[in-house]
Amino acid sequence: MKFSYTATTSSGKTVSGTTDAVDKDTVISSLRKQGLKPVIVKMASDSGKGMKKRGGKVKNKDLVVFTRQLSTMISAGVPLPRSLATMQDQSENKYFKSVIGGITKDVESGLSLGEAFEKYPNVFSDVYINMVKAGEAGGILDEILKRLAEQVEQDASMRKKVKSAMMYPTVIFSITIIAFFGIMMFVIPKIGKIIKDLGGPDAELPVYTQAMLGLSDFMQNNAIIIFVLLFGGAFLIRRYIKTPKGKYKFHALLLRIPIVKTIVIKIAIARFARTFASLMSAGVGVLDALEVTGGAIGNKVIEDELKDAAKAVKNGKQLSEPLSNSKYFPQIVSQMLTVGEETGQIDTILVKVADFYEEEVQTTIDGLSSIIEPLMIVVLGGMVGIIAASVMGPISSLSKNVGN
Repeated sequence: MKFSYTATTSSGKTVSGTTDAVDKDTVISSLRKQGLKPVIVKMASDSGKGMKKRGGKVKNKDLVVFTRQLSTMISAGVPLPRSLATMQDQSENKYFKSVIGGITKDVESGLSLGEAFEKYPNVFSDVYINMVKAGEAGGILDEILKRLAEQVEQDASMRKKVKSAMMYPTVIFSITIIAFFGIMMFVIPKIGKIIKDLGGPDAELPVYTQAMLGLSDFMQNNAIIIFVLLFGGAFLIRRYIKTPKGKYKFHALLLRIPIVKTIVIKIAIARFARTFASLMSAGVGVLDALEVTGGAIGNKVIEDELKDAAKAVKNGKQLSEPLSNSKYFPQIVSQMLTVGEETGQIDTILVKVADFYEEEVQTTIDGLSSIIEPLMIVVLGGMVGIIAASVMGPISSLSKNVGN
């Protein structure tokens, strides 16, 4: 079987790769012989990748329903293979139905539920898989699945709020760009012809009118080149952002933009708190929980901070200590963590932190939406005003000269 792994060297450098082995223990033993410390070792499935390439997709709503119903059936004492078979029959999503069918066969062949989920990384996240594994090890799978369902719902709700808040400015900005190109390439040339007919070739025009007509001529003569550069540039930038280096730089840029920075940090903290709390309550070790949580918060820069915090914890420090010196985690997070560490209730404390920051995200987004709407209207009005002043003023002036 093929396994993928993430391990650390003696110098603390992270390495990853894939290898063929009989089982997971063999991979761990082999890595240790090479002087590496295994962090994550999981089965790499070709079948899961094949399904991903075919474009299969599972909505958050389907995943929540599956998780809640599976939890209920396990709590009622229904055998796991039978529970999965029932869920397969009830699923309306054809792709998800095939995924559940594959999981059922794997469980019947002797794999644990967590190992079966690992074969479908496009459906089940690392957080989901690790919590299921912890639930199986602790004999509390039904409780863990309930928490997972709540977490998936919370994440979906937060994404929906952010997307809905960004929808209006995105649409308005797109309309503004399209309108600008349309006016400059089709309207301004006709108005420019009217101005030249009225004033003649030697007519003196204001500087801003000359600039507007010159820009219009340039766009009209180089339209194909401009569109190729725009779409080509957008494609290359998007492709670069998908690379590890590009993604890191993009995430670092987001943390430099004033308003965006606030939203990104609050979302990251909310995800960190809820995910870390869920993993800790499931019995996952602190270092493993930090490793999984870092990949779930959605920002590579903050993820690197968590990796540094994990190194400090590995050296014997409490998690609250490195986070107290963080550039992005507010002091309230480290203070709440300190209370949780002293009382042994880290998971309970962090759930409250997550609730608080999710409310903060909603408040910030609502406030941002109320500011963006009039701002976009002002931008649109300003653009129309500049164009009107550039062309209507000279036309009016030249008309009077012709009349005289």
